[in-house]
Amino acid sequence: MNRIPVVTKNLLAINVVMFLALIVADKNGIDLNNILGLHFYMSEEFHPYQLVTYMFMHGGFSHLFFNMFALFMFGRTLEYVWGPKRFLIFYVVAGLGAAFVQELVGAVRFYNLVEGVEADKLAIVFEEGAAALREGKNFIIPKLAELNLVLNSQTVGASGAVYAILLGFGMLFPNERMYVFPIPFPIKAKFFVMGYALIELYMGTVGTPDGVAHFAHLGGMLFGFILILLWRKKGEIGGPYV
Repeated sequence: MNRIPVVTKNLLAINVVMFLALIVADKNGIDLNNILGLHFYMSEEFHPYQLVTYMFMHGGFSHLFFNMFALFMFGRTLEYVWGPKRFLIFYVVAGLGAAFVQELVGAVRFYNLVEGVEADKLAIVFEEGAAALREGKNFIIPKLAELNLVLNSQTVGASGAVYAILLGFGMLFPNERMYVFPIPFPIKAKFFVMGYALIELYMGTVGTPDGVAHFAHLGGMLFGFILILLWRKKGEIGGPYV
């Protein structure tokens, strides 16, 4: 642990501690993901602090493990190159950017779904939808069910910031060869990042029912990319482009 740079180490620790707190709270009937996860801004359960807290919560062990593994593998490299302050700024900005894009995409989906829905049915979704989801239920009418999910589901995870870290690694070390399961041969980091971005774009566009916030991942990558370009324009960092 002493070899892990300070910001990466603390981010790993905070995420693990919050996951343990999630387990303990759940055993006591408290849903921390519902409290600290990011809700749609029109939901009665939305609070501004969720724009930050959501990125330290996770939906399960595998979700936590893969995010923390990527943070450990690639985040420490960026921190060694950029220093702790710049790396922390990058991580937080990417996480906030992911949250912003998630809210924006949610707004587009919400207003598309609302069109043609009677006012009384919409009122029921606002009044009863959150409670129904907490009980593991939803509306029978598909459009109302989808509308309720947009309005009252929460987003959790460090994935937006982690995807930005992958992007940053690919931009700093574009020709670094990586082995990615199940591909039997090494690929360059720049192609790895591009492939991930295209997959996320496709998955988000076709609207797969996997519960993954694909556009939030892209949002993290987008804000990370913009931040790197700004730093390079100012001459604060160097390195090749992808």
